[in-house]
This record gives sequence, structure tokens and C-alpha cells, in this order.
Amino acid sequence: MDKQPSVFGGACIIASVCVGAGMLALPSAGSGAWTVWSTAVIVMTMIMMTLSGWLLLESYKHYDLHASFNTVTRDVLGPQVNVINNLAVYFVGGILLYAYTTSLGGTLEHLTGGALNSKLASILTCIVCGAFVWHSTRAVDRISELLIITMVLTFAFSIFGLLGHIRFDTLFDTATAGQGDYAKYTMMLLPVGLTSFGYHHSVASMRAYYGEEKKASRAILYGTIITVSIYLVWLIAIFGNLPRPAFAPIVAAGGDVNILIDKLGDVVNATSMKNIIAAFSLAAVVSSFIGVGLGVFDYLADCFHFADNRAGRSKTWLVTFLPPLACSLISPAGFVKAIGYAGAVATIWTCMVPAALAWKTRQRPDHKAGFTAPGGMVFVALLFLYGILVALFHFLNMLHKLPVYQG
Repeated sequence: MDKQPSVFGGACIIASVCVGAGMLALPSAGSGAWTVWSTAVIVMTMIMMTLSGWLLLESYKHYDLHASFNTVTRDVLGPQVNVINNLAVYFVGGILLYAYTTSLGGTLEHLTGGALNSKLASILTCIVCGAFVWHSTRAVDRISELLIITMVLTFAFSIFGLLGHIRFDTLFDTATAGQGDYAKYTMMLLPVGLTSFGYHHSVASMRAYYGEEKKASRAILYGTIITVSIYLVWLIAIFGNLPRPAFAPIVAAGGDVNILIDKLGDVVNATSMKNIIAAFSLAAVVSSFIGVGLGVFDYLADCFHFADNRAGRSKTWLVTFLPPLACSLISPAGFVKAIGYAGAVATIWTCMVPAALAWKTRQRPDHKAGFTAPGGMVFVALLFLYGILVALFHFLNMLHKLPVYQG
């Protein structure tokens, strides 16, 4: 008898999908809102995104275990909405894979001192990391556990020196602006926070992995708890060491993590800090690449009805990883910039579609049977409105209509 998959393994997959994007984007995005308001936004986002994932599980419970957004959305909301949802899911998943492929190629070139060309490194990244996805969800589970442990260890070492240098006047910014100077910057942080919890394309994979909704819901909850815990400790360690005005050059450079590392190097030993954070960043991006790749892989297999055998999985691998790799080789782009574009449409399938699916499926006479997300119809409406609000903020930010912290 096969051993049942552990909830911890699934939680690691969920956390690994989230953490790679958020760790590198949140410090600069939250520099305006600073500690208290950033904490409030991130915790609120975690709660909303956990519940929206549960709403997806509730909507899936009437379908085959291998059904995903494509099957369920087409059946419940119709072909027109399904086309929009398909484009949104693939756009976000594809552009994240594009960003991760580019980022890993550049990182490996840097680590090898230029001996390995970034484009060749990107190709190797797709082949090696994509092999885990091609093999099975269990393979992704195992490598995700290893990567999460690596991230936790390097994370612990990287913040050990930082936590010992925290100054509370820096952490709460008591020496500079007044309290009214923070809240307005949360509008810019909300879309980045949402993107940092964008695991929803992996919900169907979790349900298929466990063969039921309740165990998958626990994996989602524990995964988002791991994620929010890492985010908050990371932000406290950074905001407690770097004064708010010190973020001016980081924000001006689009949140460049290398500038952030240089600034942190002024606080503790520069060489060790750079090496440890580089190792952490590498593990975070690899874990996100594999986690996002699994979600897109299963989604496209369902869309194109590819068989779950060697030939079918090979076809799915090609349509999952080849377009992002081609984009990376033809036109490399920055990590944070690509994450920003993804956030522009992520609200469709992280908020609006889950809410709409739950609203429609709860009209079925048998909707109370099996897993049901908490919160009732009030939460369904709030989630939909939350998605519209976050999307509005993101587009306003793209149009330079929101206040941006300049340092």
C-alpha cells in the first residue's frame, strides 16, 4: 500500500510557489508603508488568498480529480469567461516562468564567474528544473521540501546578524516622518502582496495529489502560514536595520535586490551577507520556478487533454516551458518588472474567478456535501470586490497615478 502524501510536503509546494516572488519584491514595495502598515497588508492578503484557494477547492469538489480551472470554469461560468481565465492563468504563469528563467540564468552566470553563459544557463535551468515537473507531483514535493529547508537555513543565517542589529527607532521610523505618511503607500503594496501569494494555479494539483479537498485545504493553510511568517521576519530584519530614506536608491533601481544586499552589507559583514543571501535567493527562485511550473503544467495538460503518460507529459512539458524559455533567450527582462506585469491580471484568477465559481456552485442543490469554505456568501462578495480594488490600484500604479515613496 502506497504511503499517503504528507500535508507538510504539500505545504512546502504552496510556500515555494509564493516565496520566490515575494522575498525579492516586498522590501522595496513596502518601503513606503513601512513596518506596521506593511505587516497589516501582508497578513490581510494572506487571509484573503488562503480563503480564495479554499473557494477553488469547494468549486472543484463536484469534478474529476484531474480537472482544473479550464474544465471547471468552462462548465460553471461559460466559454467566454473561460477564455479570459485561460489567458490570465497562462499569462501570469508564463511570465513568472519567463522571469524566473531569466533570473536564474543571470544568477548562474554570476556564480560561475561568467564561465557559464546566461542563455545557456537558462536552457539548463529549464531542462533540470522542468525534469522534476515532468516526472511527477511527488518529485516536486521532495525537491520542494529540500529547497524549503535550504531556504530556511540560509534565511536563518542571513537574518541572524540582522536581527542582532535591529534598532526600534529604525523599525518604527520614529526619527523621520509622522504617522500620516505611511497609509497612502499601501495602495502600491497591495498588488505586490497579492502576487506574492499567487499559488492558485497549484490548487488543482494539490487536490489531485491528495485525492480529496480537506487535506489539500490544510496544505494550503500551512503553506500560506509558512509564507507569511517568512515574509514578516524578513521585512522586520530589513526594516529594523535600514533607515527608510536608505531605500531611495533601491526604489529608483526598480527594487534591485543586489543594491539591497549592498546596503545590508554596510550593516553586517558584507562578504558573508552577500553569499548567504545569494544562496537564499537562488533557492527561493528555483523553488518558485518548480512550483509555478507544476501548476502551469497540470493546467495546460487539462486544457489540451494531453495524456498522463510519457508522450503526453512530454508534450505538456514543451508547451509549459518552451515559450517562456524562448522569451528569455530573445528578450531578457528584469525580475521585478516581470512580476509587476503578472500582478496586473493575477486578480482575475486569484479573486474574481474563485468568487464567481463559488457563487454559482453554491446554487447547486448538493453544494453542502463535501468540503465547504468558511465565510458564507458575504466573504464571496468581499473577495470579488477586493480583487477589483487591487486590480484598480495596480493599473493606477502602472499609469503612475499612485503615490510612490522616493526616499
